[in-house]
Amino acid sequence: MEKYPADLRYTREHEWARVEENRARVGITHYAQSELGDVVFVELPKAGTKVTQMQPFGVVESVKAVSDLFAPLSGEVVEVNGELTQKPERVNQDPYGKGWMITIALSNPKELDALMTAAQYEEFLQKGGHT
Repeated sequence: MEKYPADLRYTREHEWARVEENRARVGITHYAQSELGDVVFVELPKAGTKVTQMQPFGVVESVKAVSDLFAPLSGEVVEVNGELTQKPERVNQDPYGKGWMITIALSNPKELDALMTAAQYEEFLQKGGHT
């Protein structure tokens, strides 16, 4: 698997968004899960929650740290990966597949312009990967 799939957009906080029509599936990147180490707990919002671009929407806890999760795009949470409650390790095992976290119904698709492509994200990581 690619570390940074070309069909996703990325934030400087290491979340990814896979946009299809007016919805975006969201998770954390390979880099983020690798830096966190073993994920032991994930706290996600309930469906119906409004999220705002680059504002926290949840928490991921690993053996190393507790980190906020930042929404890459604004909108309403329409789907939550409830399996992560029982199997948070899925974030490490399959960050772009079974480790997805939420799906957002987008309220402002133009916000996509603020996210990085895979190539831009890789360049960002090579320069240190910090905001």
